Amino acid sequence: MKKMTTTSFREAKGQKKLTMLTAYDYTIARLMDQSGIDALLVGDSLGMVMLGYPDTLPVTVEDMVRHSAAVARGASTPLVVCDMPFMSSQCGVEDTLRNAGRLVKEGRAQAVKLEGGADFAPEIRALTRASIPVMGHLGLTPQSVNALGGYKVQGKSMGAAQKLLDDARAVQDAGAFALVLECVPAALAARITSELEIPTIGIGAGPDCDGQVLVWQDMLGMFDRVAPKFVRRFGEVGEAMRTAFTSYAEAVRDGSFPAAEHCYNMEDEAEVLSNLY
Repeated sequence: MKKMTTTSFREAKGQKKLTMLTAYDYTIARLMDQSGIDALLVGDSLGMVMLGYPDTLPVTVEDMVRHSAAVARGASTPLVVCDMPFMSSQCGVEDTLRNAGRLVKEGRAQAVKLEGGADFAPEIRALTRASIPVMGHLGLTPQSVNALGGYKVQGKSMGAAQKLLDDARAVQDAGAFALVLECVPAALAARITSELEIPTIGIGAGPDCDGQVLVWQDMLGMFDRVAPKFVRRFGEVGEAMRTAFTSYAEAVRDGSFPAAEHCYNMEDEAEVLSNLY
């Protein structure tokens, strides 16, 4: 399988459905690499599923650099996209360039993902001029959870739908190579997808997007603090892990682990031990 680039990702629109999953570490990235996933998103969702925060807002650029670099070391084929965390792109073009540069230079990301619409067109243009590819993100933008009043479906009214479509066009015109649509009515996501020349990646945005992304802990039943409607569980790994952890604890306590086959032997064991002092 050939290495996925931002160019081949964009060219896939209309040719095949694109697959994307979040990844936050080397081991998981390796497994996804071996599974044919097109792109890995080092999402600021790591704040919730890896670091235990109540939302994504406390995540820092340093957090993203560390996790992105780990994912990049495990991903030989997928495109690696790294989120710009809260307040890394909201303080002007210069600050955005500096932070995105760290994600690419130190975090080894091939592209960054930036939340926001037309208001962030200057930042998107500046990043693309600096040869930093940008994936946009519209709809439910988790970094705006306080302004949105919670995690709610976006674009349900006429005015809100028109703004989403206008923002999608603005993000594309500013130079983004792809666009994530999160928690958007399926019909609206289909309309936006048909209007744009760049691929759309849906998460809770229906089947007509050009691809899909999920948080891997959600789709494997490992994170039960929230249960979004749009998540389908493709495996019950969380339950399997709990069973394994419980079995391990029981085996240690009852003395059945470690057994003889898990132990190392010595040559002339009795003689060596008898001469220890």
